[in-house]
Amino acid sequence: MVDGAVGTNTNGEPESSDSLRTFGAVVQGLREHAGLSREEFGELVRFSKHTVASVELGRRMPDATFVARAEEALGMTGVLQKAAGRLERQPGLAAWFRRWAQLEQVAITLYTYECRMVPGLLQTEAYARQLFIDELPPLCDEQIEAQWAARAERQRLLQERPNTAFSFILEEHLFLRRTGGTRVTRDLIDHVLGIAELRNVEIQVMPLMRESHAGLHGPLQLLETPENHWFSYLEGQQNGQLISDRKVVSVLQRRYARMRAQALSLPDSVSLLQRLRGDL
Repeated sequence: MVDGAVGTNTNGEPESSDSLRTFGAVVQGLREHAGLSREEFGELVRFSKHTVASVELGRRMPDATFVARAEEALGMTGVLQKAAGRLERQPGLAAWFRRWAQLEQVAITLYTYECRMVPGLLQTEAYARQLFIDELPPLCDEQIEAQWAARAERQRLLQERPNTAFSFILEEHLFLRRTGGTRVTRDLIDHVLGIAELRNVEIQVMPLMRESHAGLHGPLQLLETPENHWFSYLEGQQNGQLISDRKVVSVLQRRYARMRAQALSLPDSVSLLQRLRGDL
């Protein structure tokens, strides 16, 4: 699995999104009955109109905060709470990743260290599709489309949450590997450099030569919720672990902080990426 990629059911088919579409239709029906536009409703629940649209169209799994605020905005009928309890599947995302994906949608801080592949939030479509093609057992076309749709939806976070602080630490070898070929890598570096220009995004590169490295235990992600609670997520080949234990999260925070000091500075990281781009 790569970056929360989807699993399949026993028939080998992509996971259904019927429950998400049903929930979204209920939200939309209640919102329209209340005479609210998506933008007006978004202001009441403190989510963007784009997020509201994604939920209503069944493209995004609503988190508990969205459901609670929507209930309050739409009359406390209890309908949404009951409907949310039936949400079981999210197309394109593995079961173990869904809770983390929900937390991502409301995070005010999101840190990512990756040594295996460029993180999903930074991937181009061509790069992501190469990862999907390389999956074993092989994925069918429908599964690949579902995975890319889910990943593209997640990437909207970078644009829709300008007040969220994003930090990425990427190993230099992720770009030297040239996954997908030279052209895919060139476009990928251009894409990452473009994202690095966003005010709320910091991208650092960990150089190949580093005598001391705090990230040798593997990739990790950290996030902070609006309530200032911290969580971590660690992913293996066939599973993922969401960590809320404060002591464990504290250790991972310290490791990430050390890596930020060990990686190249923001300007030096951009310079290295530009140099790698020029060598292609």
